[in-house]
Amino acid sequence: MNTFNAAEFNASLVYAWPEIFLGLAACVILMLDLALKDTQKSWTGILAIASLIVTALLASSHPVSTRILALGGLFELDRMAQILKVVTLLTVAVVFVYSNEYLRRRGILKGEYFVLGLFAALGIMVLISAANLITLYLGLELMSLCLYAMVAFDRESGTAAESAIKFFVLGSLASGTLLYGMSIVYGVTGSLQLSEIAIALHGGLAANVGVLFGLAFIIVGVGFKFGAVPFHMWIPDVYEGSPTCVTLFIGSAPKIAAFALAMRLLPEAMAFSQPDWSQMLVVLAVLSIGVGNVVAIAQTNLKRMLAYSTISHVGYILLGILAGTGQGYAAAMFYTITYVIVATGSFGMILLMSRQGFEADKIDDYKGLAIRSPWFAGMMAILMFSLAGLPPFIGFWAKFGVVQAVLGIGYTWLAVTAVLFSVVGAFFYLRIVKVMLFDDPLDHSVIGGSALMRTLLSANALLAFGLGVLPGGLLALCQQALM
Repeated sequence: MNTFNAAEFNASLVYAWPEIFLGLAACVILMLDLALKDTQKSWTGILAIASLIVTALLASSHPVSTRILALGGLFELDRMAQILKVVTLLTVAVVFVYSNEYLRRRGILKGEYFVLGLFAALGIMVLISAANLITLYLGLELMSLCLYAMVAFDRESGTAAESAIKFFVLGSLASGTLLYGMSIVYGVTGSLQLSEIAIALHGGLAANVGVLFGLAFIIVGVGFKFGAVPFHMWIPDVYEGSPTCVTLFIGSAPKIAAFALAMRLLPEAMAFSQPDWSQMLVVLAVLSIGVGNVVAIAQTNLKRMLAYSTISHVGYILLGILAGTGQGYAAAMFYTITYVIVATGSFGMILLMSRQGFEADKIDDYKGLAIRSPWFAGMMAILMFSLAGLPPFIGFWAKFGVVQAVLGIGYTWLAVTAVLFSVVGAFFYLRIVKVMLFDDPLDHSVIGGSALMRTLLSANALLAFGLGVLPGGLLALCQQALM
């Protein structure tokens, strides 16, 4: 049994400074928000964005070359964790910038949105650096509880309340399932430490019936947090029913959390059960890619279309993980980061196009956008081409990487399936481009948005294009972290 050493624990707190700072900042901002008048609530958003940027600087300041175990074995810091934390923090900061004007126009600019977002980001960071099943679950639940509250943030919306209840009930079931699977694995291996679980499985427990039983429950929990079929039922309704700024949040940073959850539980803790969980992930990946791409074709609501698009992209991420190789893990990480970048820009475009009493969440709302604003029609086209996986946009390299990974383990049929459904998926993305470029506009109003939002959204789309032209830097980072 490990003995607790207070001196070592205190010395290792330095590795958790980003989490400590963000937690303190969120508490301080919550208290300051109570003293602000309704006309001053924008300061809450400014302080939240500043806190995220400072936390990102703290998270990137530690030179990390090897895995560091800290806080009595509860916390680990490696290259993957460092990169994912910085991406998460910067993504949430961008989401807050996009959301500020949307909230103000609808008279729901309240500090709670930003505070909940900060605590959700903190939960994601804790999950990313979890070295213990307890830490992992605490981070996951901190994030999840904040997301449930954010969906019901607009208290005047009955649709949002309905979506929040559905999200909460299904999320609670998934969390309970995941916790049950963890408890079974703990009962068999006798440890909560991810590294010790891996050692126990290596020692001959990998084929134990209890481990396989626990693994099945864990896969269900991971599948729900990812939104993989058949655990996807919450995604379309929550995406459509939430305020668009909340949809933007749910559709971006939490995907990094889901990836980290899968990586900590499967390749790290249960690496020696890889043949078993890999076969389970094959089923989830194929169903997600197929259902997501096919059902998206029938959607007329852009938020629902992007929801089913998310489901299909989750399937591609799972392809990289199920490969069980360093190349596959790096490809999955690359796919997750690039998807978050593109999804943030796509939902940001909906926020830009919306105005008081008009959500701009129908595909027909984008008719003739090239006439109203050629520049932002171009930016939207870049984002849609990236989601479709067309070269030279970033989505092409993401899909190429995961397909290459499954080919590397001899799953030719799976690679062919992924490519064929990618062609099917290109249809509904290109339909958006066709509507923008060739249809007559139904609305001739001027597109709003602050100068900061318009500039940042343009940079967001151009980043998706730039990373497609020069993907080497991000690819190298992912390979260094996981290969």
